Amino acid sequence: MFLGRNVADDDWKHGFFEDGPAMSTTEAKANRVLLLSTLAFTLLFAVWLMLGVLIVPMQKVLDLSKIQVTWLTAIAILSGSIFRLPFGIAADRFGGRKVLTWLLLVSAIPCYMMSTVQTFEEAMMYALMFGIAGNAFSVGIAWNAAWFPREKQGVALGTFGAGNVGASVTKLIGPSLIALVPAGGILGGLIPGGFRFVPVMYAVMLVLMAIALHVFSPKEDRTPGAQRSLASMLVPLRELRVWRFGLYYVVVFGAYVALSLWLPSYYQRVYGFSLPKAALLTALFIFPASLLRPLGGYLSDRFGARPVTYAVFGAMLLACVPLCAPSGTFGFEIGSGVFFALIEVIGIGMGVGKASVYKYVPEYYPSDVGLVGGLVGTLGALGGFFLPLGFGYLESATGKPEACFWVMFVLIAFSLVWLHTVVTGMRSRNMSFAPASESGFRDGASA
Repeated sequence: MFLGRNVADDDWKHGFFEDGPAMSTTEAKANRVLLLSTLAFTLLFAVWLMLGVLIVPMQKVLDLSKIQVTWLTAIAILSGSIFRLPFGIAADRFGGRKVLTWLLLVSAIPCYMMSTVQTFEEAMMYALMFGIAGNAFSVGIAWNAAWFPREKQGVALGTFGAGNVGASVTKLIGPSLIALVPAGGILGGLIPGGFRFVPVMYAVMLVLMAIALHVFSPKEDRTPGAQRSLASMLVPLRELRVWRFGLYYVVVFGAYVALSLWLPSYYQRVYGFSLPKAALLTALFIFPASLLRPLGGYLSDRFGARPVTYAVFGAMLLACVPLCAPSGTFGFEIGSGVFFALIEVIGIGMGVGKASVYKYVPEYYPSDVGLVGGLVGTLGALGGFFLPLGFGYLESATGKPEACFWVMFVLIAFSLVWLHTVVTGMRSRNMSFAPASESGFRDGASA
């Protein structure tokens, strides 16, 4: 993504040097936007989902019930979901640089306060507040779409979206930091220990990232929605297609968030793994579900969003079938190795699918990426709020840990049927299905 170098002034700021022809000043600035926004998003995403690991020691310290644990992890997801639409609009109207810098600074305050909690009520309040970090996605999507031409947006947005890997950061370093930093803290308790150290560390990193973003990102902000009325920007929300894209994003992103939060506990409860091992295996699910997003963007640029999404849903559905069944149904036990392999297939599908679903947005709505991307992101992230609750209540009602995959199977199957119905309707209207052309993206107005 970062090719050539800018030979204009401020070369030291651009910092992307390779052999070959020089890139234009605009390309160099676009690459800086992509790099800095991806780093910021990775950090904000780590903050948003940090309770996925911290909740285990917090449960012991604060004496939380299972339902309280479920709600505490879900409430941060909620506030990182419901504001994605207004954040996307704000990025289009005021500029992604300003909005993302502001978001980093504001998120740092409740993130730090999370280190001071003594009660469930305090933890809920601060989780609701630092959860705002999850809205960084719609800001970054709008910011990058404003800088990159349409033919490069699939890879650019996919690269930015790989910041989802931030969900694995706490899972990789959290257990070690909790174990290494004494419960009494360091510097005479000035810096707290145990699980409380992690939010303090993230709060400092958020402030430093805000400073870096302000200093090194292009000073001019592109604001495609600055001259438009709010009413005109909201027009696309009337289209069913936008809401359908949102459902697709629930499958590839909402379920990803839910599993990122659910898997550490699942590995512990079902297979008896320690927290560090459960966290590591969850991180190995997160890696392909995040880092393959640029590949999904490339495939979507090359073949079209629809066929890639089609393949993703089919693969995920097949992987869900054995996960839904109680052990022994197919004549063998779903051991930890088989379970991990199937989860990896789902993670790979999610990584590719998150890019293919978002490739639809700038193709259909090039002037409304912040708005439509914000709504699609909102619906997907709300899936990350409701699915863990559904997992928890359904397991409590049935006593079956695999019940979470029943929910996922139904969700994926419904989305695949809807996508297939759209494709079938197109063919019945004699519309050509050419994946490498523009018709490879468009579903028809009646969809």
